[in-house]
Amino acid sequence: MRRIGFALVSRMLFLLAAATMLYAQMPATSPAPELKKLDFMSGNWAAEGTMTPGPPGTPSSKWSMTSHGEWMEGNFFLVQHSDMDLGPMGKGKDISFMGYDADKKVYTYKAFNSMGEAEESTGTLDGDTWTWSSEEHMNGMTMKGRYTMKVLSPTSYTMKYELSADGTNWATAMEGKATKK
Repeated sequence: MRRIGFALVSRMLFLLAAATMLYAQMPATSPAPELKKLDFMSGNWAAEGTMTPGPPGTPSSKWSMTSHGEWMEGNFFLVQHSDMDLGPMGKGKDISFMGYDADKKVYTYKAFNSMGEAEESTGTLDGDTWTWSSEEHMNGMTMKGRYTMKVLSPTSYTMKYELSADGTNWATAMEGKATKK
């Protein structure tokens, strides 16, 4: 019995040593060059606009948000902490992570807020326009979401968030402008 235990431990140590040597030989990864395009989102921002939380024709309300973005150590992800005032929906906090998936050739966005919501989307950049696509689940329905950011300057951009049941007909749910402080 001791011999089996010794053999098993010997094999485990050999596998651990082999894995360690392979890991040591792997080249260090570096951030994708595409991540540099997210750099404009670092720093302090203030945003405001209007939102229509219901179907078209529902009265709009004002919203505002402040955020601070900085690169996580290693420069693979831009982390943003936000404070938001959504008018009648209340106040809250949000943390988001933006990165780049080199295999899929898309930007990534994951966010979590103090209202219990988790969001995930993928983005593309065409000239000065970012387009982020998501799948939203609301009241038992699945809808497509599209968030468009038009960069006006290194310190400002406009935004629009739209929803669609079919991916063809879009309704504006939120729009506004952000300014770097």
